[in-house]
Amino acid sequence: MLKPADKPEPPPERPVGELVHQLAEEGKAYARAEFDLAKAIATAKARALALPAGLIGAAVLLAQAAVVVLALGVFSVLQWLMGSLLAAIVTFLIFGGIAGAFLWYAIKRLREDL
Repeated sequence: MLKPADKPEPPPERPVGELVHQLAEEGKAYARAEFDLAKAIATAKARALALPAGLIGAAVLLAQAAVVVLALGVFSVLQWLMGSLLAAIVTFLIFGGIAGAFLWYAIKRLREDL
């Protein structure tokens, strides 16, 4: 006949304080790993966005320069037609009106979308 197998001895019980300490240490390690992962993801995204952000900034500066040149061109033509002071006022009203229209439209869209 077969002899019943001996039961293996259960592992010795550890005190509750030791288990709580181990759990706390593992929780800290997990939190550090999660923080390091989030930091690595944020760093990678920041590096990926650095060049496009710089290019967008350069494009905005160049667009501003183009608008200034356009305004000077309009002023020059108007100055030839009506004098310096009146040309400056008309140029200001033209470009101020365009800026105001853009602002009005932006506020209108914000109110509709929100």
